[in-house]
Amino acid sequence: MPTPAQQLIPAGLDRFGALVHAVERWDDPTPCSAWTVRDLVGHLVAEHRWAPHLLAGETLEQVGDRYDGDLLGDDPVRAWDDAARGSRAAWASADLTGTARFSFGEAPMTTYAEQMLIDLTVHGWDLARATGQPEDLDPAAVDLGLAYARPNAERMVGLGIIDPPIPTDSTDPAVQLLSLLGRRA
Repeated sequence: MPTPAQQLIPAGLDRFGALVHAVERWDDPTPCSAWTVRDLVGHLVAEHRWAPHLLAGETLEQVGDRYDGDLLGDDPVRAWDDAARGSRAAWASADLTGTARFSFGEAPMTTYAEQMLIDLTVHGWDLARATGQPEDLDPAAVDLGLAYARPNAERMVGLGIIDPPIPTDSTDPAVQLLSLLGRRA
């Protein structure tokens, strides 16, 4: 039976894809200070190219460096569509009862699904903010993201995955998630 995060990933792929299809300027900055729009989309393309391999139980060593470098080429939209198509198929048939091996160690496949959903959600907001598109987030994805991020934010900051949290008094769950993951909503 699919986990809640696994069930939400296809809609997350669709939302992120709609944002990618509307990008007009690929060199604009994003809320991720080191990344342009192109860099941000390239990051998600790489993650979703990796997904079929990790979900099939392959190790980082088995995948190797095939997804290093520029994966967007001359057609970033097509690169996203291709990566999303492969990822969607892998998630649809994935058995999340095992573990995946990452650069930081092993983690349950269910955790991997939560991480991928958070990336689609938060980087979707980053892309929307950078390109002037609507910044609406899926409430169910936000709730799952908060449930994962609250106990893990400190560790993610320590790994250099996110910026330190930004304090907020907001009661809006989306603002809380974005602030927790180092963004000013």
